Amino acid sequence: MSPDAGMAPDLRSLAELRDAMSVTVDGKMSGEVPHRSGGARPDRVRRMLRGPRPEAVPVLVARAVAFVGLLDVAAGVFPRFRYSRMHTIAEVLPGAFGPFAAALSLSAGILLLLLAHGLRRRKRRAWRAAVLLLPAGAAAQFTYRHSVFGMLISLALLALLLRHRDEFDALPDPRSRWRALANFLLMGTGSILLGLVVVSVHGRRMVGAPSLADRLTHVVYGLFGFEGPVDYTGPTSWTVAFSLGALGWLTAVTTIYLAFRPEHPAARLTEEDEARLRALLAKHGGRDSLGHFALRRDKAVVFSPSGKAAVTYRVVSGVMLASGDPIGDVEAWPGAIERFMDEARAHSWTPAVMGCSETGGEVWTRETGLDALELGDEAVVDVKDFSLSGRAMRNVRQMVKRIERAGYETRVRRVRDLGDGELERIRRAAEDWRGTDTERGFSMALGRVGDAGDGDCLIATAHRADAEPGPYGDLKAVLHFVPWGTDGASLDLMRRDRSADPGMNELLIVAALQAAPRFGIERVSLNFAMFRSALARGEKIGAGPVLRAWRGLLVFLSRWFQIESLYKFNAKFQPRWEPRFVVYRSSRDLPRIGFAAMQAEGFVNLAPPRFLRHRALAPRPCPHSLADRGVRAA
Repeated sequence: MSPDAGMAPDLRSLAELRDAMSVTVDGKMSGEVPHRSGGARPDRVRRMLRGPRPEAVPVLVARAVAFVGLLDVAAGVFPRFRYSRMHTIAEVLPGAFGPFAAALSLSAGILLLLLAHGLRRRKRRAWRAAVLLLPAGAAAQFTYRHSVFGMLISLALLALLLRHRDEFDALPDPRSRWRALANFLLMGTGSILLGLVVVSVHGRRMVGAPSLADRLTHVVYGLFGFEGPVDYTGPTSWTVAFSLGALGWLTAVTTIYLAFRPEHPAARLTEEDEARLRALLAKHGGRDSLGHFALRRDKAVVFSPSGKAAVTYRVVSGVMLASGDPIGDVEAWPGAIERFMDEARAHSWTPAVMGCSETGGEVWTRETGLDALELGDEAVVDVKDFSLSGRAMRNVRQMVKRIERAGYETRVRRVRDLGDGELERIRRAAEDWRGTDTERGFSMALGRVGDAGDGDCLIATAHRADAEPGPYGDLKAVLHFVPWGTDGASLDLMRRDRSADPGMNELLIVAALQAAPRFGIERVSLNFAMFRSALARGEKIGAGPVLRAWRGLLVFLSRWFQIESLYKFNAKFQPRWEPRFVVYRSSRDLPRIGFAAMQAEGFVNLAPPRFLRHRALAPRPCPHSLADRGVRAA
């Protein structure tokens, strides 16, 4: 064997080792191994030259605009701030118009603060405003300050916005002209408070010692462009007057813009969508007790590409709020969820789901990457196991017997079995006995009684024939149940005459449970008990201090919200508890989702008075619904 033949394996091994030690640069093989520190530095330089990730541009720009806006407001309000080192930074950032005009600085700051939220949400109109504002800021820097550096910063951010213009493609939110009234009230209040600060910070140059009433009068006059009772020495009077005039001008301009801009009405459930949902509920309505509540007509809907599943939702304060599980076949849920998320991304809405089941929460988190948090428990009573006998039902049994001895009787019927006159009387009684100005409920409320399409709903009524007839005859209490598949019912609303004896709700629930077998109903869903597990574990022996403190907070909040009372009321009927979850994108979204849910449920009412509401516009179906209809038509 020759020496060359014996060395061939070693040479091949060395070649393989050299190839293994080679590195890949831009997808090509290089035979040289660069120094570790020298290779990392070009990578950092390339990342800096490429700039931020496109999806991070809206947040970065929004933060920069908000920061500059705060600096401009401070520069316009506080006279010494304009000459501080901090304002020197503001002068080289876009939108800062310099210390020469406090009114311009104040106006620019407020406009930038209003603009920042839209940029963060990738709104197209906010992008257009920023593109117009940045060249104006660059021109102001060069004209007033002769600052080439500030002009270049403005143009650099302008180039960043133009380069990533595709990131700002969010469609407009549902809106109506009553928001002009809300803007007028909020901006007017803010302008008055900020005007008081503007008037007061120049205290050293005031003539005399004007009272708070004089300063407030001066602010109100100044917002309308008139001179008030407060006077200053030197040119300060002009500075204050222009600043107050700028605040009044901003309030008027933004209100006029909101009043005359085109409306984008919220989507509503159309007749065709409702018919498709009813067809899905007829096949798969037994999966979720909240399924029938998807037929609320103030909800919108997105269907899966196959049409076998759907998600209903409502948009509240920028939150796309769904409730319960998707409707339809479980295998088609991912398609409907994907459509839901596409709609949220198209409008830059915050996606959230309230009250989904454990199965629904698993599908939502798996398909979207969202998180889930246990929100509470739903009380479900199995009809075959319900009985008034036993020590656990002693209180309910005694209350029902006492009410029956007082002369009350109950009737449980389908809606379709009631006459038109009695149904109208029940509908008016339910509305008049409502304890709030607005109808509460979103995830577990239908929002109507006795509709022609809801013939399968159950109505339990309490009557007292020996009492003096009222405006609704002998009717004293009403319970309304919606179908839960073919063998279940879900409680919708409970209303009673305030003058009736206590215990009406317990009486009607027992009557409905006892009459359920006659209608083929095997399970009844009662109210939803929020944070039920925390209340139950917190009152047991051995509960830790954190759990006891959390329960104490819930008990305290129960003074305004029915948290503990609903839990104790449901527990009377010995139900089984089914957990319900809230699905959310990020923990920082939870406060916003909670506020939107309170608005949707009716606990926070931001709607205008009735005499200021405009007439209802035609329903606007979502883009996916229009696309599906086009496919079916073809």
